Amino acid sequence: MKNYQRLKGMVAAAFTPMTPDGNLNLPAIDAYAERTAASKMAGIFVCGTTGESLSLTTQERKDVLERWIKAADKRFKVIAHVGSNSLMEAIELARHAAEQGADAIAAMAPGFFKPGSVKELIDFFAPIAHAAEDLPFYYYNMPSMTGVSLSVAEFLHEGKKVMPNLVGCKFTHNNLMEMGECLALDNGAFEILHGYDEILITGLSFGATAGVGSTYNYLPEVYRGIFEAMEKGELEKARELQMKSIEVVKIIIKYGGGVRGGKAIMNLIGIDCGPCRLPISPVSNEEYERLRKDLLEIGFSF
Repeated sequence: MKNYQRLKGMVAAAFTPMTPDGNLNLPAIDAYAERTAASKMAGIFVCGTTGESLSLTTQERKDVLERWIKAADKRFKVIAHVGSNSLMEAIELARHAAEQGADAIAAMAPGFFKPGSVKELIDFFAPIAHAAEDLPFYYYNMPSMTGVSLSVAEFLHEGKKVMPNLVGCKFTHNNLMEMGECLALDNGAFEILHGYDEILITGLSFGATAGVGSTYNYLPEVYRGIFEAMEKGELEKARELQMKSIEVVKIIIKYGGGVRGGKAIMNLIGIDCGPCRLPISPVSNEEYERLRKDLLEIGFSF
């Protein structure tokens, strides 16, 4: 791998900007990237769950990634999610990411026909990792979306034997015992990127040094404060900030969750992300007004 360095700090999970009719709005990524750089993000995670990846065509995913790489201009790392239910599509996307200059790739398990064992999961991922062998590869573990609940520690330990560029996992799960096991695995050989924004302090207390989150996009000061407080051992301050993020997450849940509600917040703060693609329904004008009011009531700054 070329110039591999472990991630530290915040990696924002990018929303995919769209026009009102559901097509890509690629020019909106430029202003989005400026905000990402100004927020001092360590990286951007492109076309993941937050980015509605499996609702996009292969070409659309390529177009979004290319625009992000150009807009980032090496100010922060660009991690391309290349996971797919189609192995061939995932290989194509991994190869494209390497050719375009992405800094790393990640992939979630297929969720239609599912691997039934760790070996099957490794067999599926190996050709994807090999298609971008010079890039770090992260397993994107999200059982709530994929329905795949296999041992992550076993996957990392055994997978490394056939995927030299396997460097870790985006751990989007609340099984903290397993997360701790992965962080300690093989004397800390793997990066474990914390994936649940609302319990970030738990991952950091176990030893994680980076996280990937959608709410980092519009609460960067809160999460930067959590990272800094935990590093200094200021647990009370970290708890206070974590509760601020929880207040926002509770509101987001009222409006359809992290993708629908989060995209609406991006629009409210002036980053044009548009609506989600169907089957996620658009946010109505009435909902926008209620959302704004709910956020103001908890002291959210627009």
